Amino acid sequence: METFQHSPIVWTPSEDDLKKSRMGQFKAWLEQQNLGPFRDYHALHQWSISDLNTFWQKIWDYCGLISHTPAEKTLGNQNMPGAEWFPGMKLNFAANLLRLEQSGCADKEAIVAYCETRPILRKTYAELKSDAGALEAFLRSKGVGEGDRVAGVVTNGYEAMVGMLATTSMGAIWSSASPDFGIDAISDRFGQIKPSALIAVNGYGYGGKVFQRQDDFYELISELPSLKVVVSIQQLPGEAPIAGDHVTTWENALDFGEGQAPSFTPVNPDHPVYILFSSGTTGKPKCIVHGTAGLLVNHAKELMLHGDIEQADRFLYFTTCGWMMWNWQASALMTGATVITVDGSPGYPNLSFLWETVAEEKVTHFGTSARFIAGCRKARLQPSKHLDQEQLRVVFSTGSPLLPEDYDWIYTDGAPDALLGSIAGGTDICGCFVGSTPLLPVRRGEIQCRFLGVDAAAYGEDGQPVNEGRGELVCRQPLPSMPVCFWQDPEDKRYRDAYFNSFPGVWAHGDFIEFTEHGGAIIHGRSDATLNPGGVRIGTAEIYRQVETIPEVKDSLVVGRHIDGDVEVVLLIVPADGESIGKDLTKVLKNRIREGASPRHVPRHIIQVPDIPYTRSGKKVELAVARLINGSEKADNRDALSNPETLDSIKEILVSEQLIR
Repeated sequence: METFQHSPIVWTPSEDDLKKSRMGQFKAWLEQQNLGPFRDYHALHQWSISDLNTFWQKIWDYCGLISHTPAEKTLGNQNMPGAEWFPGMKLNFAANLLRLEQSGCADKEAIVAYCETRPILRKTYAELKSDAGALEAFLRSKGVGEGDRVAGVVTNGYEAMVGMLATTSMGAIWSSASPDFGIDAISDRFGQIKPSALIAVNGYGYGGKVFQRQDDFYELISELPSLKVVVSIQQLPGEAPIAGDHVTTWENALDFGEGQAPSFTPVNPDHPVYILFSSGTTGKPKCIVHGTAGLLVNHAKELMLHGDIEQADRFLYFTTCGWMMWNWQASALMTGATVITVDGSPGYPNLSFLWETVAEEKVTHFGTSARFIAGCRKARLQPSKHLDQEQLRVVFSTGSPLLPEDYDWIYTDGAPDALLGSIAGGTDICGCFVGSTPLLPVRRGEIQCRFLGVDAAAYGEDGQPVNEGRGELVCRQPLPSMPVCFWQDPEDKRYRDAYFNSFPGVWAHGDFIEFTEHGGAIIHGRSDATLNPGGVRIGTAEIYRQVETIPEVKDSLVVGRHIDGDVEVVLLIVPADGESIGKDLTKVLKNRIREGASPRHVPRHIIQVPDIPYTRSGKKVELAVARLINGSEKADNRDALSNPETLDSIKEILVSEQLIR
């Protein structure tokens, strides 16, 4: 089986990285206070989990976060679930994101918004604060206030940022979805949280096409009787706004509140700031409630220290407002950096567009998905050969495990001088368990480290850490951005069932992970999609690592088929253009899997399909296909998929192959 214990180093931090990076300066700052010395990053990490109280207070202080009333202590009750962060504190989330507006950032670009349907928009921190205050005043005039929910069906652009800041400034709760979601998918989300206000676009552009949504969102309004007001954004400038009795245009809302400053209403530390949603592929999405102080301090640590983002930087993360990476990106405002948003298709007008934008905007930190990087590799793009990357220091990747070959592409043709920061966490914590640091080398095929303050481990089925190999990703101590609750779950039953049933008092995340001898990590896929042929546990990512580097393969998906008390591995393949699954390619696939993984990984069936189902945040939907092939009657929430029709075509093929009836 392929081993990662001696993965070659593909990037090494310079002396400047070690000393001048924000993580390096944080380490030196702690040592000046006699909390060190720390031999290296791993020693720093060990201290961070051995003294959570001191560590998180130092993060708050070093990152310059602000509160109206200081906390009585950093961590009260330390039980999981139920940890109590910063008891006694009063603070405001938006105030922290705009805290540098009066210290040299007022006239600095805050948002640069790219969009397929509108010209590039450039707004300063002063303009962002002013518009947030104006929108807050308008929403307040309609009876929206502290604790209310404000829902956004918005694109990744300027208005989404203003909407979030206006909402959190007044102590209301922001929740967003992407406008390409179906009405049922949006209603399944927002119908549970009963929003008082809706901010929605009248349509959107994607891949050179325009999609009008006025009629759909008029229908959505009727399904949300809790609404007091709707604000319609002219995402399609030449088209009509959303119709309805409670609808106001974006421009009129800002005109109404012009000149009003954000209130920055102080709230308790666990006061909800965001409601995020699980993917919802198996039913109505879970409503995951994140608290103000916990999310703020964790994002400060991740973006400033691990991400090394500071005021002079320019940060672009390609995301939608239906993915937690939007919330992560938005928090970069607290650094004073310029946030560059992109709305549309990452492949339009061509696959080089994002790389060209990185060069044009002198981006220092570029974030994307593993799927996008794999697509660039397969298309043989060479942005490093043709584009200016002088400013680019970090490339973030998430969404799915990054293949070793994708590291090769980044360090030859992609961005050879940048730190490749593969990061992994989830919507559940709106952050990361493992990821990047400027203090360690990057090794091929590996995530660099456990994040500071994260007591992550790999557990076996016996609830004990595994010494070698794969295990369940767990977190053994509280993390500030763990949810404060699920919405409408008064006794926390669904919350406990989601994370704490496997190992009492320990968070089980649902990923299959391996920690290497030098502190790195390998994600082997979702543990709830683990295959068990012959009783041997196999992570699906172990097969993808072998299959998706073969040029004849465009995409793939692996599931287990239950038969005669055992499990068969079934591999679905989307061939590259002009290719098909025949005896020769089948032999190549099986040999590659056998040699690169093990004989146990070799699939019993290899089936050609036209496409692979994905969630709207770009993750393969293994469980829906697994239920399909195993005859489960449990219904899938097709509106949660970006391409639900794929399930129908896969079902027809599986029937024709006599794998299902």
